[in-house]
Amino acid sequence: MVRRKEVCILAFVKRKLRSAVELLSLLLVVLLISGSLRFSSEAVQTAAEVKPSGITLPILMYHSMLPYSVMHGKYIVPPKLFEQDLQYLQKEGYTSVNIQDLIHYVNGRGNLPSKPILLSFDDGYYNNYKYAYPLLKKYNMKIVLAPIGICTEQYSQKEKDHERYSHVTWTELNEMLASGLVEVQNHTYNLHHSGKGRVGASRRRSESAAAYQKMLQDDLMHDQNLIYEHTGVRMTAFVYPFGAISEAAAPVIEHLGFQATMTCSEKMNYITRDPKCLYGLGRFLRSPELSMSQLFTKKIKPAMQKGK
Repeated sequence: MVRRKEVCILAFVKRKLRSAVELLSLLLVVLLISGSLRFSSEAVQTAAEVKPSGITLPILMYHSMLPYSVMHGKYIVPPKLFEQDLQYLQKEGYTSVNIQDLIHYVNGRGNLPSKPILLSFDDGYYNNYKYAYPLLKKYNMKIVLAPIGICTEQYSQKEKDHERYSHVTWTELNEMLASGLVEVQNHTYNLHHSGKGRVGASRRRSESAAAYQKMLQDDLMHDQNLIYEHTGVRMTAFVYPFGAISEAAAPVIEHLGFQATMTCSEKMNYITRDPKCLYGLGRFLRSPELSMSQLFTKKIKPAMQKGK
């Protein structure tokens, strides 16, 4: 009789233990699910946090400027179209800024307008002075001009300007700088070409890092000194010719004191109080195929949406 009772008690205990194990297993599953959900929530939050922040800054990249009847091409914007660009930007509430405005902002020495935009002109053609400069004065808009040092040096020695191919002279450059509407930045002294294994200021495959960095430093420093000698301006930004970038260039650029660089990558910029945000600024090519409204609709606004 006692033996039977013990068997019954053991069977009862086993059932309870099995129930307890099942309960514990169920609790463990619940905890794992809740933890997973919490982890997923945190992952979403982290993804949201890494989205770009700061003041949105589109940069437009211009080159040559000639009437359509004179010459036309992918890198040539007619003066009439440029005037329409300026009208559109002002109508949409944009205010033009330059590199120095950005440097002041990131270093806490100034503010930026609510809708800033930067207009950059590469290579420093004479036709920028002839056609763009009068319109800048008419609409009180700023640009950043990046002349090729050797071209300005050579064309300053010629007696006559030609709107198709001449580059700005020292006299013309100084006139524009004095207006406060034009800022000059470094576009190399003599690296705006491709050949012999080098594109722009990039590194040749067979070139050692040390040899490349010496070459780049010599060229950029020569341009810095040349521009300073003729204008009194210490340039603070480097504009990559053709957008060709080499990793080994970064130490040279920082060593020479450049506080910003501009590329040819079509991407949106987000300006914060971190000075590093000014390196690798993207630019949207301004070609004549689209109106400014179309350029904003097709390229600039979608790039802005990616950052939201």
